[in-house]
Amino acid sequence: MAGARAAAATSAGSSTSSGNPPPQEPGLGELLEEFSRTQYRAKDCSGTGGSKVERIEKRCLELFGRDYCYSVIQNVNGDICGHYPQHIVFLEYESSEKEKDMFQSTVQVSKLQDLVNRSKTARCRGRFVCPVILFKGKHICRSATLAGWGELYGRTGYNYIFSGGADDAWADAEDITEEDCALRSSDTHLFDKVRGYDIKLLRYLSVKYICDLMVENKKVKFGMNVTSSEKVDKAQRYADFTLLSIPYPGCEFFKEYKDRDYMAEGLIFNWKQDYVDAPLSIPTFLTCSLNIDWSQYQSWDLVQQTQNYLKLLLSIINSDDDSGLLVHCISGWDRTPLFISLLRLSLWADGLIHASLKPAEILYLTVAYDWFLFGHMLVDRLSKGEEIFFFCFNFLKHIISEEFSSLKTQRRKSLPARDAGFTLEDICMLRRKDRGSTTSLGSDFSLVMESSPGAAGSFTYEAVELVPAGAQTQAAWLAALSERETRLQEVRSAFLATYSSTVGLRAAAPSPSGAIGGLLEQFVRGVGLRGTSSSTS
Repeated sequence: MAGARAAAATSAGSSTSSGNPPPQEPGLGELLEEFSRTQYRAKDCSGTGGSKVERIEKRCLELFGRDYCYSVIQNVNGDICGHYPQHIVFLEYESSEKEKDMFQSTVQVSKLQDLVNRSKTARCRGRFVCPVILFKGKHICRSATLAGWGELYGRTGYNYIFSGGADDAWADAEDITEEDCALRSSDTHLFDKVRGYDIKLLRYLSVKYICDLMVENKKVKFGMNVTSSEKVDKAQRYADFTLLSIPYPGCEFFKEYKDRDYMAEGLIFNWKQDYVDAPLSIPTFLTCSLNIDWSQYQSWDLVQQTQNYLKLLLSIINSDDDSGLLVHCISGWDRTPLFISLLRLSLWADGLIHASLKPAEILYLTVAYDWFLFGHMLVDRLSKGEEIFFFCFNFLKHIISEEFSSLKTQRRKSLPARDAGFTLEDICMLRRKDRGSTTSLGSDFSLVMESSPGAAGSFTYEAVELVPAGAQTQAAWLAALSERETRLQEVRSAFLATYSSTVGLRAAAPSPSGAIGGLLEQFVRGVGLRGTSSSTS
């Protein structure tokens, strides 16, 4: 535990070696204050709270508009989905002149809106397939899992339950078997119909890959299947899609993360619990290039599991085909935004999406859009200590290396075989006296030294001179990796600074020694937000 605190303090100190606090996006504090007070509901956007939400949505539209031409799917008052933004952004193409010539939108927004209206009942809580990231003309989408029979038929107070947002709302569901539903329904083909529209929407968005993060095949509450999933659809309606079952712990598991002083290293999920029945299942052709032993997934700690799943998702979207990707869990507002946010930030750090946004701006966008406006229940999660939201941004320190860079994939495709030069491993093996300090950011060559599996090299522009003459492509690549690390560290630092001054310290409990312990307090001292005269734990 002490090691984790020291690493956090080192990270904070490194990111602010100039003595200045990390830059913060205007309004980020207000956003986190609002986020930590109430769950977003589209129908409640009125009054004082409504004006704040309107400012948040307006800011998101402005940030999207910096780099993209987009259309808006209207969801005023939550008419389509109560926990989706009032103005759902559909990115059509990048607005730079170069990208306009490369990709053309093939989607008619009016038809998309019609498909959304028809397909929304196919998924849990009406959280339909929604495109949120555009990369190389491919749509990366999010949603909830498929709705079960209990949601489609016979539920008393359905609208009330699903506007409430609490997972325990399933307690009011009537115990109805699939056979009973078919008998009671005046339209025995409703199941085929709604899932048929869901499939049409997926195809219209050119989605081929569906990544399911559920640890269950079906969500069961009080003896009833309240949700389903594509992987267990009895009629195999989704057989034409490439289905990936990549089970990932739900938000409840992240209470253990907080209880361990925000240390994810060594934290392993208990896969032997009764409700866990979804095995990991990934088509072989998607795993052969990743050099990961997927048979060991139940022995991975939270860091390694998150890293490997992110590598898989990045590999899919960097493939040569033009197909899109859908990521979902059960409700689509905990695990789903975790991976959507990590994908957005990783691609941004490589300069491949949202190219004009600064670190503070991309942070605001992903917190506001990917988490807040898509209904993450931060208030509830904080009250239970389930800090998956905090984990997402603290985890950025584990994806700074070239393993997660999409530039690496592009470089391998374009780099001639004879232009070998030094590899990343060669440079990392340089003698200590040749590369200077391993911790000082002022050195010609520096490394981030952490005990996590994600630790990797950090290159300054001066370090690129170590590459042999003639290897200009590799020099540019190394410079880009340096920029990737710097950008992700700035995002993480800005988040921790704002979180600690708004949400974090209020939620932190005093340690037995009387001091506020843990990662956040160490960070606050490291960035100079609080004096160091107080006693340390």
